[in-house]
Amino acid sequence: MGHAARVPVLMYHRIGIAHNAWEARYTIGAAHFAAHMRTLAGAGYRPVAIDALVAWLEGGVALPEGACLLTFDDGFRGVREHALPLLESLGWPFTVFLVSDLIGGQDVWTVGSNPSGQTYPLLDADEIRDMQGRGCSFHSHTRSHARLPTLDDADLADQLAGSRAALARLLGRKVDYIAYPYGQLDERVEAATRAAGYRAAFATQPGFNRSDVNRFRIRRLDIFGSDTPAMLLRKLHLGSNDGSLLQFGRYYLARLASHLPGVGR
Repeated sequence: MGHAARVPVLMYHRIGIAHNAWEARYTIGAAHFAAHMRTLAGAGYRPVAIDALVAWLEGGVALPEGACLLTFDDGFRGVREHALPLLESLGWPFTVFLVSDLIGGQDVWTVGSNPSGQTYPLLDADEIRDMQGRGCSFHSHTRSHARLPTLDDADLADQLAGSRAALARLLGRKVDYIAYPYGQLDERVEAATRAAGYRAAFATQPGFNRSDVNRFRIRRLDIFGSDTPAMLLRKLHLGSNDGSLLQFGRYYLARLASHLPGVGR
């Protein structure tokens, strides 16, 4: 088997039942999630640990062809109920980014966005510690799921460093990584993230990660609850959040056109 030249990072959120169209983007059914994982396995993808990915980006050990990273934002309890048993049986590592002030609470930051106003339970401390010993690593998603670029310098530092310290106490280990809430960042946020002591950070910009990617802007593919297994594979193939057949066709037509005589001259 060869070595990976580019590594996709998949971003999921809640696993469970979606009750409206807004939730359907961020929620995937348990059976549908299992189908995604079977499809990944059948296509030759193999998730690696987050430490292995970042070590590779830092110039360390090469990753095998088909390497990918599984991430879950927010820390919903459904990840424990539905993803953990399946991923544990496959021996696949995965990462959950936790909102440290809301452990054992609800996703209250969505109240103004979800048309129903409904919130869902987040993992509590005991559940997190149990999962930590079963193939799951936990890292930061700030203290309160704040929009980081809108904060002043003091509040920004508190969201970043405060979450890192609180989670380290809970987990009994260093917390080296963070996922920016809403994917929102700018140069000031990146600088503050570095200053807070993180080793790498994950954004929501789609695309592949090659070894020269900015480690504080690692790209992720947003996997929607409505994505079929075939759409998932197209997203992985294209490095795009658009896994439609139309987008897939456009990509190959553009490639074909680029090889026609006279094109681009």
